[in-house]
Amino acid sequence: MKLIILDRDGVINQDSDAYIKSLDEWIPLPGSIDAIARLSKAGWTIAVATNQSGIGRGYYDEATLQDMHDRLLQLVAEQGGKVDLIRYCPHAPDAGCDCRKPLPGLFRQIADELDHSLDGVPTVGDSLRDLEAGCAVGCTPYLVRTGKGASTEHKTLPAGTRVFDDLAAVVDHLLES
Repeated sequence: MKLIILDRDGVINQDSDAYIKSLDEWIPLPGSIDAIARLSKAGWTIAVATNQSGIGRGYYDEATLQDMHDRLLQLVAEQGGKVDLIRYCPHAPDAGCDCRKPLPGLFRQIADELDHSLDGVPTVGDSLRDLEAGCAVGCTPYLVRTGKGASTEHKTLPAGTRVFDDLAAVVDHLLES
């Protein structure tokens, strides 16, 4: 199985410091849906690992989050692909959970559910915590410059981090490899 783990906000869809709180605010980044579909059609298993502390903070509920994820699944399906698994952390930062990135709990959930090692699995994020969570379980980090990525690029990145303009560029690279 060729597996990839994607962050959501800032990688697949627009991000906001005020949180993505409604389906209307969930707006795919240019090229991201097509990129996911192309990777899926090439035989990759697509997983999403996303912090959604807006739930724990009371900004939106799990039904609203599900509506956003249903839209993602629908748009990718319309392009002939599929997202195989979405895992999210609903907890506020002070909840003490192990699933909020940069902790690797979401990645472990994905590994367990898919019964797949994460050694060398590409993980794509726009923030340091996305990359750190993946690296903690052996993933290969890919930073995109979308979302918070342009500012993250100037921080000390995990060893071996590859930097691309956006998800479409990462997918182009993976499909050419």
